Amino acid sequence: MKFVEPIRDRKKIDVMKKLLASHPRDQLLFIMGINSALRVSDLLELTFGDVIDEAGECLEHIRLKETKTGKYNKIAIPRGVKKAIRQYSTLIYQGDLSQYLFQSRKGDNQPINRKTAWAIIQQAAKEAGIRDNIGAHSLRKTWAYHSYKAGTDILIIQDMLNHSSAAITLRYIGITQDEKDRAILSLDL
Repeated sequence: MKFVEPIRDRKKIDVMKKLLASHPRDQLLFIMGINSALRVSDLLELTFGDVIDEAGECLEHIRLKETKTGKYNKIAIPRGVKKAIRQYSTLIYQGDLSQYLFQSRKGDNQPINRKTAWAIIQQAAKEAGIRDNIGAHSLRKTWAYHSYKAGTDILIIQDMLNHSSAAITLRYIGITQDEKDRAILSLDL
């Protein structure tokens, strides 16, 4: 497996959202991924019941047992994600809260797989002109990177990502490498 990077450029994020607009499922996957600390494996397991109630109203939080760690987690749903969920639900939701959010075209009520999610993100990144190593895991890293840049305490991000140290979290989101690059490039003797 290749090491993937966060999407650092907000303009490229906007371009990717627009590119994915003609595929509502894929656009929602992208929007939810970059706005949460969820692993792609957990995103793909989400059902409509994880994000909306019986009346079709967006929930305040996603509550889930993480696939990788087995830990229970509660993730707030931001306003922009709620808007995307409402738009998507209007098109796709058929009244069954157990219906997978990111439904595969194969089989009955099956989620897309990680390979499909990777292909979706990879293709949109390529079309957006992003040359870095981008994949489905870039979504989670993008959330962490931009949260850190916006001033969120690294310890909160570390906790959200279930990392054992702040140093691991900084390395994970590429901050350490950014700082090394800046130190070398700023000197230019």
